[in-house]
Amino acid sequence: MSTKLMIIVGTVRPGRIGISIADWVRAHAEATDGIDVDVVDLLELNLPFMDEPAHPMRREYTQPHTIAWSERVDAADAIILISPEYNHSYSPVLKNAIDYLAHEWRKKPVGFVSYGGVSAGTRGVAALKPVVAVVGMVPVGSAVEINYPSKLVDDEGSFTPDERAEASLTAQLKELAAMSDALTPLRVP
Repeated sequence: MSTKLMIIVGTVRPGRIGISIADWVRAHAEATDGIDVDVVDLLELNLPFMDEPAHPMRREYTQPHTIAWSERVDAADAIILISPEYNHSYSPVLKNAIDYLAHEWRKKPVGFVSYGGVSAGTRGVAALKPVVAVVGMVPVGSAVEINYPSKLVDDEGSFTPDERAEASLTAQLKELAAMSDALTPLRVP
């Protein structure tokens, strides 16, 4: 059985490193047997701040962008959130993308690829975990934490991880696939 993995780039900042990290995650995931990848660049997705009249729990979407986002997340079996750390938290655009939906996230495993300075984005992930728990995602234990990522991106924008990040991502992908298989029967259509 193939796992449909959604990789979400959680930043839209000009000059962002997140897209380079996402390219690395995508390539690694695509090289893993049994994983199909959908990369969501929140810059391209361009969701406005929440503009639905009804609470997402009601699933009474009126906006075409919400309906398309709902269908795309519904199709995913597992999620990786690529998250920078902004002021000991995560980006508002990532929060907005999560808040648009409710049922679509339920019983899906989620992994984190965080990056930042000395903390490697871990404080942002700590702030993000209660949010993903409330919408029903299930965090996996494996985490990818990248310190000072700008030192790992070359002039062409290619990200070259260290051995620890490579090993962590390999472990996370295996865990996401296994958790997806385990959680699939619990998802209610």
